[in-house]
Amino acid sequence: MAGANSGTRRQKPNTGTPGTGKSTTASALAEARNFKHICVGDLVKEKNLHDGWDDQFECHVINKDLVCDELEDIMEGGGNIVDYHGCDFFPERWFDRVVVLQTENSVLYDRLTRRGYSGTKLSNNIECEIFQVMLGEASDRYKEEIVTAMQSDTIEDISDNVASLTEWIESWSPWVIIM
Repeated sequence: MAGANSGTRRQKPNTGTPGTGKSTTASALAEARNFKHICVGDLVKEKNLHDGWDDQFECHVINKDLVCDELEDIMEGGGNIVDYHGCDFFPERWFDRVVVLQTENSVLYDRLTRRGYSGTKLSNNIECEIFQVMLGEASDRYKEEIVTAMQSDTIEDISDNVASLTEWIESWSPWVIIM
């Protein structure tokens, strides 16, 4: 499968996981393939790549330019799994596969309430899943042939997704993102 990137050829593909179940899937896939797991949220906090705090959504307001500047050289080499809940600002050339993880709404609701989500933050995340915002964003931003939706309701789903993505990477010819 030809990648979206027509620039320099990396030695390993890049992947990312913006979306439901992203950290568990990204960690498992990184471990299975000996890739680097880049959690954008953690990177933003560690490197102060934000423009302050959003009280309504209880999160940092990331500075997309600073994040991209920080990741540019890392992404060029390949072998990365990018873990973030959106993809609208990442350069298209960074990824050969964009995986949007999707979760049934009641499962998502239970997961988020267990994490302490409430109010606007909870309803916004549920609405994004109902209206398939992440899949739409990925489909608008990247070539159709590199965007894949995967169900992520159970541990078995996650295991199956990691196995499928591992198989894809083993047969890979450049580049990936998972959402």
